[in-house]
Amino acid sequence: MRFEFLGTGTSAGVPNIGCDCRVCTSTDPRDNRLRTSAAITFRDEKASHEGGERVILIDAGPDLRQQALRAKMSRCDAILFTHNHVDHTFGLDEVRRFNVVQRAPVNLYAEEKTHEFLRRVYQHVFDASKNVNDSFVASVVAWRISATLEPIELYGLQVTPIRLLHGRLPVVGYRFDPAPGSTLIAPWMPLAYCTDVSAIPPESWSRLAGVRTLVLDALRQRKHPTHLTLDQAVIIAERIEAKQTWFVHMAHDLMHGETDEGLPEGMGLAYDGLVLE
Repeated sequence: MRFEFLGTGTSAGVPNIGCDCRVCTSTDPRDNRLRTSAAITFRDEKASHEGGERVILIDAGPDLRQQALRAKMSRCDAILFTHNHVDHTFGLDEVRRFNVVQRAPVNLYAEEKTHEFLRRVYQHVFDASKNVNDSFVASVVAWRISATLEPIELYGLQVTPIRLLHGRLPVVGYRFDPAPGSTLIAPWMPLAYCTDVSAIPPESWSRLAGVRTLVLDALRQRKHPTHLTLDQAVIIAERIEAKQTWFVHMAHDLMHGETDEGLPEGMGLAYDGLVLE
């Protein structure tokens, strides 16, 4: 099993357009951050297609094409959306190439408000019969989830939605465990993926208990109304006590090398292309 950080940057990406700060002009490739997203790749013994590979994306931002090419992705079985913001959803058109390669639709999992957003923005996908031309559009199947409901199973993975707060906006994080009876194993599981977070509601802490790997929002050092600062993220990570914590959704305020050196043991800034195996 592989967990790959496809992107680790904030909504503007790093480098920022028109910015000549020391991070945006850094020669360290870890300071180049596409919009935050991740992929889980594993073998499904019950799959009917050759090789049995499954790929689950977490979010599909505007950099998805570039991320997929770099990661040499050839399929996408499902996308788990955290919320409806542009930097997490505006790559949905790209999944049409996966449809061609795998000859199957892509399953989309999101809360109702995110599905409403997707249907409105991607009317040409969700209501293709109204397109003027018979266009090459994505083929998707929409599945609704709720952070208050029980976990779902995807190809041997148990996926548990976690309610998080992104300012005043409720968003979803995800916890990944082997499903009961599954043979899937990885040293990084259980893993909790929590991006675009400013607060964790009291009822959500139990869903974070016992994780071995924590992926957590850490925008910058300065306070922000809808994201955790790096110091706030460290405090939360210390409370959760995961074996390893990787911070994501960083702005150009954080230079990778010097920031990483100052973090507590077991914590680090993730970077684009980092793979956990």
